[in-house]
Amino acid sequence: MKETKIIQNMEEKKAQSLKDLITVQAGSIVSKILFQNEAVSLTLFSFGEGQEISTHQSDGDALVQVLEGEGVFTIDGERHIVKEGESILMPHNHPHALKAEKDFKMLLTVVFA
Repeated sequence: MKETKIIQNMEEKKAQSLKDLITVQAGSIVSKILFQNEAVSLTLFSFGEGQEISTHQSDGDALVQVLEGEGVFTIDGERHIVKEGESILMPHNHPHALKAEKDFKMLLTVVFA
């Protein structure tokens, strides 16, 4: 009986750099879902310079880990620059947006209640 992988888009039993699993495409936002169900979502994103996601809200807490470059996150109207190796928590039901002033990559983990 063949086992079904739970985490997708990654090789098993191999050390990998998450930032190498997704590429930046100029003028685009690229996403790659690693896992998603009703309780949690893990998605890699890359943003070309100037790309943005407009203000919205989520039903889950969103934890962003910047893997490469830096992103500008606006939460409740307050601007935060988050750099490679740093993280930011965007609480559920709070308006937030993000913009790539430079190319960047991130891992987004959303946890739903």
